[in-house]
Amino acid sequence: MEEAEKELERRSKFLNSLIQNKKKSIKQPQQQEQEKEQEQEQHDNNIKLNNIHVRACDMSLALQKHAFQCARDHLDSMPSKKVDSKHLALVLKKEFDSSYGPAWHCIVGTSFGSYVTHSLGGFLYFSIDKVHVLLFKTVVAPLDH
Repeated sequence: MEEAEKELERRSKFLNSLIQNKKKSIKQPQQQEQEKEQEQEQHDNNIKLNNIHVRACDMSLALQKHAFQCARDHLDSMPSKKVDSKHLALVLKKEFDSSYGPAWHCIVGTSFGSYVTHSLGGFLYFSIDKVHVLLFKTVVAPLDH
């Protein structure tokens, strides 16, 4: 009888360990989801503080932050209140070309329309103060001679 009790206890411990492992594996994705939500909320709060509004986006948060920071730095460094749209577009394009590879394009202004084709994960349309910025990447294909 003692052997049967020992076997039952061993099996009970084994089943409990399986249950605990399952609970941990369920909690991990939930915790990751909560962390993502908190990061997104913090990102949204930072955007609101900098007067940035994302209009359309297909870009990672890291690249978005880089674009926002670059645009904000450039706008803050301008001595006059008048925005030099052409220069801001050039700065963003060159920064993204050097950081993330070639074929980035940038359109900056207060009133424009566009219809573009972009690479996956390479599109951001946002406004900062009263300036609108369209930043996107296209595919670079080698020329066939």
